[in-house]
Amino acid sequence: MEFQENRSGPTRKARGRPRGWEDKTAQNTIKSLDRAMEVFEYLSEAQGKPLTLLADEMRQSPATVYRILVTLEGRGLVEFDHEEQLWHIGPRAFVIGARFLRRTSLVDRARPIMRKLMEATGETANLGIEKEGAVLFLSQVETHASIRAFFPPGTLSPLHASGIGKALLAQMDDERLGRVLATVELARFTEHSIVDPNALKRNLEVIRETGYSVDNEERNEGMRCIAAPVFDVNREAIAGISVSGPTSRVSASEVERLSRPVIEAAHQLTLAIGGGLTRPRS
Repeated sequence: MEFQENRSGPTRKARGRPRGWEDKTAQNTIKSLDRAMEVFEYLSEAQGKPLTLLADEMRQSPATVYRILVTLEGRGLVEFDHEEQLWHIGPRAFVIGARFLRRTSLVDRARPIMRKLMEATGETANLGIEKEGAVLFLSQVETHASIRAFFPPGTLSPLHASGIGKALLAQMDDERLGRVLATVELARFTEHSIVDPNALKRNLEVIRETGYSVDNEERNEGMRCIAAPVFDVNREAIAGISVSGPTSRVSASEVERLSRPVIEAAHQLTLAIGGGLTRPRS
């Protein structure tokens, strides 16, 4: 895209970033802003913190943290509970996050499909993508049942202990899978967590063959998840769709039956975004 200056002169191309943008040295960063974002991100993960505890845990002075919080409060990004004397993430943070979700049609197109999936299975439907070695949940349609899974938008979950995460891992080529497994910790959350790389790879082979993955109480005891991948126009897995519920309803004997509507929902969403239904393995 080009633009013309109001006065006579040469036509310049609009730039989204300056020359030397790859230079991340101190001269090209704003330390105070970086420190503010560090406080903001930390508070988002540990909401409901008093100033003194927040400063102590972040190893920063209370005065510095207070100035940052007051500045963020002015923008609605954090808010202060005067009665409890606690700081929380503010409503403006949700507004900005929602704008990120609207950047792509994936969430909008997934909502009606997820709603039908929830109604067909009676369990909570989820949509997630891979983000920096974890599953980032983008959307959820909750079941009407009293006991249900809850993954609000913005929740992060380990790839190896997530139905969506394993569905995405199973579609990676060997080179990329190796890089991912070399950078993430296969942490144990329950006795069912798969923490051995070779055992995980064997599980991924089964997922590729069946077309769906199962989080068999690998992240939370008493909770089971069934997921399938969503592909883009290049037949690359860019997201996963799943249903989650307590093992009392999503029993081992029900997995195969419930996997069919999950796979069908993933296929519908793939087609809705103009994707291809299969991806060749390299």
